[in-house]
Amino acid sequence: MAPSLHPLIDNGITKGDPNFSGGTLHCHCPSDKVEVAIASNVLHNHACGCSQCWKPKGALFSVIAVVPIDNVKVTAHGEKLTVLDPSATIQRNACKSCGVHLFGRIEKDHAFKGLDFVHVELSDEKGWQEPQFAAFVSSIIEQGFNPAGIDEVRSKFKSVGLESYDVLSPPLMDLLSTFTGKKAGKL
Repeated sequence: MAPSLHPLIDNGITKGDPNFSGGTLHCHCPSDKVEVAIASNVLHNHACGCSQCWKPKGALFSVIAVVPIDNVKVTAHGEKLTVLDPSATIQRNACKSCGVHLFGRIEKDHAFKGLDFVHVELSDEKGWQEPQFAAFVSSIIEQGFNPAGIDEVRSKFKSVGLESYDVLSPPLMDLLSTFTGKKAGKL
């Protein structure tokens, strides 16, 4: 039996609406849910196998995207949010009660500063950009996944039309390299 990658991927990918204008994310608490309004569609939506991103129970990967910081607003129960690791590059804001990550913000000088990382599966609205690729695929091995099964994971991504990488997609890696080159005065 193939492993569960993520509920938004396991049974095929639903194409998003390029004209989608956003929606509201909710934590998993039964009441007094943290709400975060997203005032646009997302970019670079992808499956992520890193050990830091929030994943639904039983899933090997998270599905995470970015959105401009100005399009993200906590609209209810922000008092329940806590930054999980203040020393991390991505300041993951999670609900203290249920543990769900609502958004991740970069405060440091970084190529992705100005973008927040969000999980569109936390929204009831449909139309969000579908996953575009899979990143940090081999990182699931570091978290205890049997390396003998990694080819099956990559095959499953390929079967739903997603390219898998052991880092980010080439355009995002180019962006990071350009930022680093400019910061070093090489560009």
